[in-house]
Amino acid sequence: MKGKTVGLWAGSALAIAAISLVAAVGSSRAPIPSVSTAPGGSLSRETAPETSPVLRDVDGGPDYYAKFTNSLPTDPSFFPIGVWLESVLDKGNTAMDSAAGVNTYVELTGNSDVQLIKDSGMYALPTFQHQAAAGYVLSDEVDMWAGPGDARWAGRYPGDGAPCFPEGTPCGYTIQKERRATAPQNVLLYSNYGKGVTFWESDEEAHGFIRGIQDVVSADNYWFTDPNICGKGEGGAIVGYARDLTREECRLAANYGWTIDRLRKLQEPSAAIPVWAFVENGHPSGDVPNTATITGPELRAAVWSSLIHGARGIIYFNHNFGGPCVTQHVIRDCGKDIVPTLAKVNKQIKDLAPVLNAPFLDGATTATGPVDLATKLHNGHVYVFAGANKSTGGPATFTVRCGGSTAVVIDENRTIPMVEGTFTDNFADGNAVHLYKIEGGGSCGF
Repeated sequence: MKGKTVGLWAGSALAIAAISLVAAVGSSRAPIPSVSTAPGGSLSRETAPETSPVLRDVDGGPDYYAKFTNSLPTDPSFFPIGVWLESVLDKGNTAMDSAAGVNTYVELTGNSDVQLIKDSGMYALPTFQHQAAAGYVLSDEVDMWAGPGDARWAGRYPGDGAPCFPEGTPCGYTIQKERRATAPQNVLLYSNYGKGVTFWESDEEAHGFIRGIQDVVSADNYWFTDPNICGKGEGGAIVGYARDLTREECRLAANYGWTIDRLRKLQEPSAAIPVWAFVENGHPSGDVPNTATITGPELRAAVWSSLIHGARGIIYFNHNFGGPCVTQHVIRDCGKDIVPTLAKVNKQIKDLAPVLNAPFLDGATTATGPVDLATKLHNGHVYVFAGANKSTGGPATFTVRCGGSTAVVIDENRTIPMVEGTFTDNFADGNAVHLYKIEGGGSCGF
């Protein structure tokens, strides 16, 4: 439904007009800053203020999934890498997806073989109950097609008629609460949302979807390919809904991190849950103006921006609704251009999973230059993950308060000398990502 959902809540022109007006003139909430603070303690384009480094667990904690029955592994070497709404019918399907680095299926066609997925060492979160499932999916993008409200649900989904009763009243909260009430007990519950919680709704309205409903959450903002996302009432949220975004501001990998930040800020601070990232791996918006097929460098940068900002899982939107290869199985059917990069990114995530699952070391690294960054502490070593947040890229200078003699650039076969904990690197463009392991330093007392 992601590539085809074009409205807010179905069946009410008045309701759509009302939310469209809010989006056009600005939200009642305080504008979301255009310059985000990365988890690692770096303010984009300027040096962060001096603070003592603080260890911060990943959202939910490293053993989060152990709370649920037959759920995902808590082994630090596991990091969820999923595809959305796939069909799994035989071993050839799981073999091809697994070879690309996929380990999780998030929502499945009704004829999929969930037991086969489990027997293949993979994990499934379907919308139906199954003893071999690792979780359960609630309604998708209900913030857009049903809206923020407690009206009665008519039991209908998009395309089946007005979802809410009375027609034109929002019932999205009701839908999710009813779906949760009928879900399997003590099973990991997952929901994905869309432009409602990220762009169109106030913080208070979005809280009704984000807090106390699911155990893992995501939102699908396809910054590189969505034909409408650069508009004032959508991506314009980044600049306080003041104007449309320029192409350079909008088609930017760092905005995927913005989406993660948005979801994390909407959570109850004392009850944070994992946020997973959605990244398109093809051409999801159909053959319409102002869209494109995502490229390999864009995909890698979008994934890493999400991880830098705290995403605890990655889901690929694996459907093409336009372009030369229309399919619901991009990886299997037409991935010759994207799969090599996707597989390489997924392998890098798998290799670095123990680091990604380790605590953040907030305040340990500062930077000057056009980057967002995160600092991690794993086995006594500091890691700095950085991605460009400006389309043109540029040089960035990092200062690691734990010290260090060398920054080893992971998977790039190069090292950078450090002087008094400081080193400089170049970010070639908006898709540039560099991952560093700091050698010869300390752990800031932790």
